[in-house]
Amino acid sequence: MMRWGEALRILCVLFISIFPELSTCSWESMIYVGCTQAKYNPGSPYESSLNSVLASLVNSASISNYNNFKIPTDTNGVVYGLFQCRGDLSSSDCHSCVANAVSRIGSYCMGTCGGALQLDGCFIKYDNASFVGALDKTVVSSKCGPPSAAGQERDAVLAYLGGGEGQYFRVGGSGKVQGVVQCEQDLSGGQCDECLSEAIQRLRTQCATSPWGDMFLAKCYARYSVSQTQAATGYARPSSESERDENDETEKTLALFIGIIAGVTMLIVFISFLSKSLQRKDGM
Repeated sequence: MMRWGEALRILCVLFISIFPELSTCSWESMIYVGCTQAKYNPGSPYESSLNSVLASLVNSASISNYNNFKIPTDTNGVVYGLFQCRGDLSSSDCHSCVANAVSRIGSYCMGTCGGALQLDGCFIKYDNASFVGALDKTVVSSKCGPPSAAGQERDAVLAYLGGGEGQYFRVGGSGKVQGVVQCEQDLSGGQCDECLSEAIQRLRTQCATSPWGDMFLAKCYARYSVSQTQAATGYARPSSESERDENDETEKTLALFIGIIAGVTMLIVFISFLSKSLQRKDGM
C-alpha cells in the first residue's frame, strides 16, 4: 500500500514537471532562442567538442560573468562558445543561470551546429562559425507595452544609458522610469556604443508611447520600464498584457491541476481508510 508521504512526493514531482516555470527565478525567464539550420551527426567529433564548450561555459560562469571558448574538432572544424551574465548578478546566480540556459538549449536546438539562448539574467551562444568580436546589430527580439504616455523621464533615462562611452553594463532611473543596457564583452568600446545607439534609437521609435520596452539586438540590448514607485537602482519590467493573459491561462491550468490533486488525495485517503478497515475485519 502506498504511504501518504510517498504519494505526496510523487504529486510534487509531477507538479514541477508540468509547471517548471513556477520553480525558476525571475532571471531564468526566457527572452528568445534561435538555432542555425546546419546540423551535426550524433556521436560525431563536433558533438563531442560542443559538449566540451557547453561544459566550459557552465564551469567558467562560477568565477566570471563573461567568457568565450574555441575548441577544435577532429575534422579541422572549430566550435565557438560564449556566455555573459547580467552585470548585477552574483557569481552564484550567474552560474545557476548559465547552467539553466545550457540545460534548456539542447531541447530547442537539438542537433544543430549553432544556437543562442537569452534568459533574463544571462546569454549563451555556440556555433561552428566565428562570431566573437564581430558587431551584429540584427534585431533578435523586440517587445513594447500597450500604448501609454511614458513621458520625458523615459527619454532622459535612455539618453543617460546611451552615454556610457564603452560601458558594457549600465542601469539608470529618473522618477518612475528605470532602464538597463548591456553589450557583449567581446565587443570593443566603440562597437558597444554603436550597438547601443542602434538599440536605443529603435526602442524610442517602436515603443514611443509604451510604459515598457525591450530591444534585443544580436550583440546588445536596451530595456526600460515605468513602475508604480520611484525608480530603483535595479531593473524590473512589469508584465505586459500578453504576459498577463498567459498568466491567466497558467492560473486556470493550475486551478485544474490543483483540483486533480485534491481528487487524487481524497482517493488515496479513501483507499487508505478502506485498507485499514479491511485489516481490522481480518483481525477479528
